[in-house]
Amino acid sequence: MQLLAIALVLAQAAPPAAPLPQPAPAPAPTGPVVALEVAQGRTALGTITIVLNQEKAPVSVRNFLSYVRSGHYDGTVFHRIMPSFMIQGGGFTPELEEKPTQAPIRNEARNGLRNSRGAVAMARTTASDSATSQFFINLKDNHMLDFGISGAGYAVFGQVIEGMDVVDRIAAVPTTSRGPHQSVPQVAVVIRKAREVETAAPVAAPQPAEPTQP
Repeated sequence: MQLLAIALVLAQAAPPAAPLPQPAPAPAPTGPVVALEVAQGRTALGTITIVLNQEKAPVSVRNFLSYVRSGHYDGTVFHRIMPSFMIQGGGFTPELEEKPTQAPIRNEARNGLRNSRGAVAMARTTASDSATSQFFINLKDNHMLDFGISGAGYAVFGQVIEGMDVVDRIAAVPTTSRGPHQSVPQVAVVIRKAREVETAAPVAAPQPAEPTQP
């Protein structure tokens, strides 16, 4: 099971949540753009649009796109939700069965991209080069996850440019424990479809709504 090895400890040690800052305005996309259509039960939550940085994270971007193009993410869930920290998905069905993956990839956390609010990074085990399909979206500036601060770090490869309001709604859903899994949504939050977006012109930076507090 892919996981953020230090996530639970950090969440337990964190002070009471303060109002979340909005992400800095994102630059116009310079790489591929992917849209995640998300729903909870029969309710559509909206679309999360991510620009991928293939210049600074070529291995991670190539890996992520291969899963998108194969349909791997369709029907997977955000299986781990930790308010004021991150949401994680890309590896499990709604029944929490782990999907088969490709071989692990090299950790690109040295690329200078930071785990700031709205940044998308590869999830991994305690082994540095163990990321496969799972990813997480930072809910706040989590710079302790950057290379050199928490050891090998967690490789950022993309940025949410539209749909942080959807991310914040996901972060606010009630969670529970299911077997060995903790912080699981009580009602599954499903990626209905992950698709590449054809963009003839740069996508403007979003004007995100006020985040929902847990």
